[in-house]
This record gives sequence, structure tokens and C-alpha cells, in this order.
Amino acid sequence: MFESVQYVEHKGELTPRETVVGVFADEIEAVRAAREARRLFMQSDSTDYAWWTVKESGATLANFIADSRSNKEFVLDLTAGELVELPQ
Repeated sequence: MFESVQYVEHKGELTPRETVVGVFADEIEAVRAAREARRLFMQSDSTDYAWWTVKESGATLANFIADSRSNKEFVLDLTAGELVELPQ
């Protein structure tokens, strides 16, 4: 199972709000859901900072990472411990 999660840092709040976008049997569907949540957030014209992750349920490392300040998407290379930008 894969969790797609949205985090939003609202101005004046110390802790970001975490919202589970969905839980999916397939990683590709979880990434699609995160991308759609990001698209909707970007259309909202919010000035808050947000980011999205996809990870296996219970995992502490993300398989997919994107944020609201760039159009870049990343995965974590576990062998090198580095974020790798996905081609657009």
C-alpha cells in the first residue's frame, strides 16, 4: 500500500497540516493523486507553502516528493542517499 500525503505550512502556524490524499495499492496511482492534489493547490493561488509525498504505508522514506515553490519532482536514491530530480 502507498500513501499520498499533502503538507501545508500556513503562515503563523508552527506545525504543517498533514492531510492524507489517499491510500493506494499501486505506487503509480498514489503519485497521480499527489500530482492532482498539487495541481489543485497551485490553482488555489494560496501563498502558503505545501509539499506532497508518496511512501509505502508505515515507511519513513518517501518514494516521491514535490513542493509548491517549484515544478520539480524528486525520488530518493536509497543507494546514494540523494534526492534525484525526475525528468519532466
